[in-house]
Amino acid sequence: MTHVKRSYDSSGRREQARVRRLAVVRAARELFERDGFRVTTISAVAAHAGVSAESIYKGFGTKAALAKAVFDLVIAGDDEPVPIAERPAAQAIGDEPDVHRKIVMFVHGLAQRQARSARVQILIRDGRHVDDSLEPIWAKLIEEGLAGMTLLGRHLHATGRLRAGIDLDEVRDVLWNYLAIDHYERLVLTQDWSLERYTRWLTRAITDALV
Repeated sequence: MTHVKRSYDSSGRREQARVRRLAVVRAARELFERDGFRVTTISAVAAHAGVSAESIYKGFGTKAALAKAVFDLVIAGDDEPVPIAERPAAQAIGDEPDVHRKIVMFVHGLAQRQARSARVQILIRDGRHVDDSLEPIWAKLIEEGLAGMTLLGRHLHATGRLRAGIDLDEVRDVLWNYLAIDHYERLVLTQDWSLERYTRWLTRAITDALV
């Protein structure tokens, strides 16, 4: 009974810690998007989340690391500890036999992720020019994006249905180019394209470049 009670207590504490962490990340997202990275302080995030500033430093280390946690949340859409590459949508792309459908499915998910994460990505991208602490965070985003597009590119290339002469490096680079938030920023945020129109354009652009 004692062992069961301790396991229950441990599980309860982990869940409480997860709830507090999620509250901090959501508070940071709201303040970052409203006020900007430089203006937002850890103390402000702590007050907004109802926790102590000390607990945020202990849990995240730096404000830049907190910005990365915000990105991770919005790109995934939740705080489940499951990489995007291992989620059902990615598995469905892998199971789909038709290369055109694979691209359609990928772009649909990408557009949704960009819609959720655009403002945070732009904040990190532009903020690194005035706050050096964001430079390694942006570099990490680039690294993760390239890694993801390498996996997808390898998968698409293995179908044998891409255009003749295109090698894996070019497939990866084309995918990574369209992964950039700049396209979403210009067409949706600046030119007021609907997400549906943007998704159709992005699907055509990637398909024409690869297939």
